[in-house]
Amino acid sequence: MTDSSRESSAPGGAHEADSVHEAGTAADLLRGRWREALAGARGGAEGPDPVPYADNLLTRWAEPQRRYHTTAHLTAVLDRIDTLAGHAADPDAVRLAAWFHDAVYRPDRSENEERSAALAERALPEAGVPDGITAEVARLVRLTVTHDPAAGDTNGEVLCDADLAILAAAPKEYAEYAAQVREEYGFVPDDAFRDGRAAVLRQLLGLPRLFRTPHGIAQWEPRARQNLLTELELLTR
Repeated sequence: MTDSSRESSAPGGAHEADSVHEAGTAADLLRGRWREALAGARGGAEGPDPVPYADNLLTRWAEPQRRYHTTAHLTAVLDRIDTLAGHAADPDAVRLAAWFHDAVYRPDRSENEERSAALAERALPEAGVPDGITAEVARLVRLTVTHDPAAGDTNGEVLCDADLAILAAAPKEYAEYAAQVREEYGFVPDDAFRDGRAAVLRQLLGLPRLFRTPHGIAQWEPRARQNLLTELELLTR
């Protein structure tokens, strides 16, 4: 997995310098979290320097077509995995899956999860991750197509709940999420977007359960359903 870099303009003032510093700090924190998850997956074995792999993924997560599926989303999913980690059979595999689950993201394409899983299958063995854990990470990434883990799939339950937890955000944060999703699909006409989004919301509301972990069921399910209902009402007025 090759590293890549992006040119940026020089800071133009104190506020811009602060923003650059904050962005650098956030990236450094994410690099640390990648290093820990990779070390856990390696089981103490030696391997290549983790940083180039983290930087390649961070570059992907910062691509300009993203509005919601950004490093902020990655950080939020990792935070929620930490909350749910006790439920997972292999928390480090779940954390690596979070890094890869939207690593390839083009809103106008339908094969993002498959391409993201294939990226994990190429990168993780090179980074020193055993084949069995690589296969589990790729399986988890592919599971985010449906967010429908089988009963007893605790790794899948944790990843899917962590990814969907935005649905249970406070109303203002949820509205920001919905607006960011609309921006990502800016190429879709309004009527078509409303119809498609409403269909997604109805499908979610029709599920017996949005969340599978005990924490998700108790803490996130009721608010998530209220948020989905509110958005659906706004779309179909």
